[in-house]
Amino acid sequence: MMEQITSSTNKLIEIYEDKDGARKDEIAALGGQTATGTNVFSAFYDRLKEIREYHRRHPAARVLDANDEYEQLLKEEPQIEFSGEEAVGRYLDLHELFNDYINSKFGEKIEYSAYLNVFSQPEKISRKLKLTRQYQEYMQKLLEYLIYFFERTEPLQDLDRIFSKVVTEFEEQWTNGKVEGWENEGQENGNIPAEHSAIDLDYYTAVEELMEVGPERLKEALAALGLKTGGTVQQRAERLYLTKHTPLEKLDRKHFAKGSHGPQQNGNALTPQPSADAKEIALIEAKFKRLCDLLQEIIVRTKENVEKKQALTYEEMEAERDEEDVQAESESDDDEQQIYNPLKLPMGWDGKPIPYWLYKLHGLGQEFKCEICGNHSYWGRRAYERHFKEWRHQHGMRCLGIPNTKNFNEITSIEEAKQLWERIQERQGLNKWRPDLEEEYEDQEGNIYNKKTYSDLQRQGLI
Repeated sequence: MMEQITSSTNKLIEIYEDKDGARKDEIAALGGQTATGTNVFSAFYDRLKEIREYHRRHPAARVLDANDEYEQLLKEEPQIEFSGEEAVGRYLDLHELFNDYINSKFGEKIEYSAYLNVFSQPEKISRKLKLTRQYQEYMQKLLEYLIYFFERTEPLQDLDRIFSKVVTEFEEQWTNGKVEGWENEGQENGNIPAEHSAIDLDYYTAVEELMEVGPERLKEALAALGLKTGGTVQQRAERLYLTKHTPLEKLDRKHFAKGSHGPQQNGNALTPQPSADAKEIALIEAKFKRLCDLLQEIIVRTKENVEKKQALTYEEMEAERDEEDVQAESESDDDEQQIYNPLKLPMGWDGKPIPYWLYKLHGLGQEFKCEICGNHSYWGRRAYERHFKEWRHQHGMRCLGIPNTKNFNEITSIEEAKQLWERIQERQGLNKWRPDLEEEYEDQEGNIYNKKTYSDLQRQGLI
């Protein structure tokens, strides 16, 4: 819809600018201005004649209303794909990127919850590690995911305009050498210059692979190390490949350029300017940080969700997921139709309040509390009568050491249950109670058995 509105607005601007004078001529024609003078009635009837003639030739012509097209677009349900972990855009799903992080040289072996605290802080990674191909690919994937997530959750935001502003600010800071983590430093940790890190030898297993980098890149890397830069591409690659497993101080002096003392010359560290790769990586980081600022609320929500899940069992997580689904459905139903229910009556099977007479007949408005069940509340007479056979009440009776028989129906007080049990024992004698025959159990279908029969059927797998 926004694209159509923008397109229509551009057309209107062209019409109002009236570069070809068509709008001016149209207004003059509507006013009846002709070459011979002004005649409003003549112009009106001429236009009326044209319209009638058109509809006579096209009797089935339909009047198009632009609003109909917009309404049709609004009725269409957009199919937006989210993973289960994203929960329809409520959380981020960074598990794949987390695996890339912990299996990389620039990453750490940490938990997913800890990764959510550090993934948005690339400035903490050393500059030497940032100039590797692995880090560049990781940051590119991370940026692409956040862009994809942002477009799905914030479709009306103009991301191109946001990034254009980021690029403008970045260019100014890069020129002044003020980009955080990318200040113009010749060396890092007083050791190998940063430019040499642009060729990460760990990615190459043979000299032939290193030759694909090209002669210029090989020459720059060799010069940064103080090694000879001449020879064919293969010779340069072989010379550079030696540094993968051999420290510079142990290399044969014949590989170094004349007057060179290893990676330092004349006792002073080399101070090259950052390479084009460095600028590209720094720009990716700048865009990434801007997206993290825009998604800060979702990042915090994701951290809280992960920490909460770590404290839940599988059953609790399943129950919470079902509850969220039910809540989402109920919210969508509420959006469609607001139900008028001033008396707060219970909802029936059709999603509407039950009749008031039915509410009073079954006592659904009454609250019954059971001390044996831990002061749990039951609303309505039916729910109250049913709870005597449920596990909560049975568990409470077992904790008291009292059998849950029909003698204790309607008994909800612990003190009353104990007194009644003492009277039954006095009447029957201590040895008269036979739990195998007198204690009752209920299966899932509501059938009542004594303990012995229930245990036998359960062992046979019949219930």
